[in-house]
Amino acid sequence: MEWSFKTAGQLISAMRAGAVTSAELTDEAIARIERDDPSINAICVPDFDRARAAARRADEARARGADRPLLGVPVTVKESYDMAGLPTTWGMPPHRDHVPAGDAVQVTRLKAAGAVVLGKTNVPLGLQDIQTFNEIYGTTENPWAHGRTPGGSSGGSAAALAAGFGALSIASDIAGSLRTPAHFCGVHAHKPTLGLAAGRGMVPPADPAWPVEPDLAVVGPMARSARDLTLLLDVMAGPDPLTYGVAHRLQLPPARRERLGDFRVLVVEEHPLIPTSSAVRAGVHRVATALADGGARVARHSPLLPDLTEAATLYMQLLISGSVARFPIDSDEQLRTQAAELSAEDRSLDAVRLRALQFSHRDWLAADHGRERHRQGWRRLFTEFDAVVCPITPTPAFPHDHTPNPMERRIDIDGASHPYFDQLVWAGLATMPGLPSTAIPAGRSPEGLPVGVQLIGPMYEDRTPLRLAELLEQEIGGFQAPGGAMTTSFALSAGPASSGSACAATGS
Repeated sequence: MEWSFKTAGQLISAMRAGAVTSAELTDEAIARIERDDPSINAICVPDFDRARAAARRADEARARGADRPLLGVPVTVKESYDMAGLPTTWGMPPHRDHVPAGDAVQVTRLKAAGAVVLGKTNVPLGLQDIQTFNEIYGTTENPWAHGRTPGGSSGGSAAALAAGFGALSIASDIAGSLRTPAHFCGVHAHKPTLGLAAGRGMVPPADPAWPVEPDLAVVGPMARSARDLTLLLDVMAGPDPLTYGVAHRLQLPPARRERLGDFRVLVVEEHPLIPTSSAVRAGVHRVATALADGGARVARHSPLLPDLTEAATLYMQLLISGSVARFPIDSDEQLRTQAAELSAEDRSLDAVRLRALQFSHRDWLAADHGRERHRQGWRRLFTEFDAVVCPITPTPAFPHDHTPNPMERRIDIDGASHPYFDQLVWAGLATMPGLPSTAIPAGRSPEGLPVGVQLIGPMYEDRTPLRLAELLEQEIGGFQAPGGAMTTSFALSAGPASSGSACAATGS
């Protein structure tokens, strides 16, 4: 039997039943990586010798009667996490030789849960792109369509899952970096509530691995099924033992609902600042139909929804000002001049981003106050609804665009050109207030490319969107391998198509 596209839950059940060993699963995963990854380039730092040794230890432990949450499951880790003995570069050439002495707290938790780490997955330069390429490791291809991006910054992790390179991956998200690659590659991801999972050791190579909590950014799980997201989140969640963990213990509330028909869901598909492509709208409609057919209460409008234009503006202000603080830019005076030349009436997101590059602390505090106002608005909304369904980005995976200045790039939406970074508004809807959001597959585009949606839930109620994701997986189907074989018993509403048809659509 081939195991590479099974879920982590299925692998754990099979190992418990004695149907397969961790060593066998690990050897199969490594063989698949060695065969297929040269054309995908998802695994930038293989760690096969240590993986095989860990698999042997897992089998020995199971033979002694031990059982841990991920015992013997092959997984991958985003390159940006520290792992002792392996490079952590964030794709930055000056740090190509940086090898940390210790593991990130999440790597420690993975290993304590019994997981077998196959290696590290590729990232964009500084984790600051919606694509995945850098000078050290090169470009990662979308397994569904070479020539298109798998997303970023966790594009290597999403591509690895779609290609069958391990059952789980740990990654991170500040601008959709978990959700966008999941959407582009047809897998699942969960952006946890801000601060829910400790991020120590997931830092740029020049920074010390201190237990700091950067604004907006989270670490989280990626998987091929919704239930696997919960399995991995339970391993990852919890405060850092050096800070809050000294006094606090995590106890997430249960999901608000257990049956699909009991959920109250708001569906949002249009944004005032950027259009939604027909392919993504179809995915949102597919989920909305499944909800309605399952008996859920579905609304398309609500006066309780916080203002989307203001939300996008606040998000860009917080994101860009924080990014510049961490990664200073050389052309400060030039940007200051450009910002001063902007018309006071210019409220475009390009103008918002340019002004945010020059934010003072006072400016940041004003944006932070606006965020708190939006958080209160979301609290009111979640008294009437359990989740919000909306796009992750306006389009399916787009062709690689390596234009050196990303501010000059454009995104094509149904034939119309838009600023590249405007597509982040949907990711920012959950990121800015720190809400949990689960990305799920929602069918495929006419070209055969995956399309996903996100399920946004109430703060600290991560189990609610995760449970909704499980129920929707049963209704509309889950992960489908690029070759066309479903891994669950449910079929997608969109008809089957081979990976070859998707590649043909890109001309590759």
